[in-house]
Amino acid sequence: MTFRKTPFRWLPWLALACLVVLMFGSYFFDDMFSSISNIFSDPSRLQLGWDAAGYGLYTSGYSVLCVFGGLIVCGMLLDKWGVRITGSIFVGMMTAGAALVLWALSSGLPPKASLSVAYVGCMFFGLGSEIAGVAVTRSIARWFKDGPIAFAMGLQLAIARLGTAFALVMAPRLVPEKTSGAIYTLPETARPAVMGLALLFLGCILWAVFVALDAKRFPTGKDGAKSEEFHFSDVLKVLANKRFIIISLLCVFFYSSIIAFKKFAGAILVPRFGVPAEAASWMVSMLPFATVVFAPLFGILVDKFGHGTRWMMTGAVLALTAHLLLAFAPAGVPFWGYLAMVFLGFGYSLVPAAMWPSVPRIVPDKVLGTAYSLIYWIQNLGLMLFKMLAGLILGKAAAGNGPLHAELMFVGICVAALVLSAMLHRTKLA
Repeated sequence: MTFRKTPFRWLPWLALACLVVLMFGSYFFDDMFSSISNIFSDPSRLQLGWDAAGYGLYTSGYSVLCVFGGLIVCGMLLDKWGVRITGSIFVGMMTAGAALVLWALSSGLPPKASLSVAYVGCMFFGLGSEIAGVAVTRSIARWFKDGPIAFAMGLQLAIARLGTAFALVMAPRLVPEKTSGAIYTLPETARPAVMGLALLFLGCILWAVFVALDAKRFPTGKDGAKSEEFHFSDVLKVLANKRFIIISLLCVFFYSSIIAFKKFAGAILVPRFGVPAEAASWMVSMLPFATVVFAPLFGILVDKFGHGTRWMMTGAVLALTAHLLLAFAPAGVPFWGYLAMVFLGFGYSLVPAAMWPSVPRIVPDKVLGTAYSLIYWIQNLGLMLFKMLAGLILGKAAAGNGPLHAELMFVGICVAALVLSAMLHRTKLA
């Protein structure tokens, strides 16, 4: 019996409401320092004592456990134990990791010690967040199997990315820009983490409500989870697919040009265009807001007209144009920063809309789960490396040249993404 035929047609929407708050909090916590990353440019003004390289190391911790097999292994656990058990474990891991980060920020430990603790916390938060996201997606697929599944998934993604936008806008208000020479205290620096952890705690409460609803709606032994296992032979088949390799690499370079950039947006936009941190936060918040509006629209266009590789190439060109503007546009003119964010926002909406639906077209259904797990694994490896590299560049560049040098790295990343999208187009993937 589908939910359309029951007197409780509102139950799937209640379940969705319980799930989206958790992902909203996850996205908020992940991006809580992005628009104020400029405060790490001068560690002498931070009681915390971190510099840009340390902040880059901290952000790279998100991907460590994912890279070292966590995504694939935990994906297998999700299949074996089901959404309720596995999801609860990793929701708990995500929240515990966030709590450890908050403690590191506010404990008063020496800079190296606090950075080490925060790095470990970010590792657990990252793996928990990734697997919780998979659990949320699978849950929506089951609850809306005979209903508006695409709309439900799109709505979940939109609200989750609003968490990023909320973080970008709120951070400068939680940590206001100080006058020259003033010190950012530990409580002030930790304010975004306090709000993020509060959102995650609320998400955990609503996750528990969802688990109760799910257990009542699907009272099976393994809560409806499939028992399919990952086979090494399937992995070899996927890795032998040339188009899969190209898409995986495109995913790494394209997402790194945006996600790694967001982590250091404040440290780049503030000195490049002479804007206060609050204005920089509004600039970079255009990225998630753009995806909320345009990603579904571009998905409709891709479905209707096809030519996915051409859309990918167009998105890569837009991202390259944005980073060229960020690198070489006249300094001190905010207009160029806003224009760059417009181009980057369109690219951020366009490439995923064309890229993710292409994967089921190039691998068989029986290895689709393996394929997505491998793409996420490769993506997290690239994100970890580029975040660390961006932090090192900003921390070690000559005075005043850090933003330019970092942007040259992002320009190179975009060129690689454009080349890969052109290669994919030549493989005749429509």
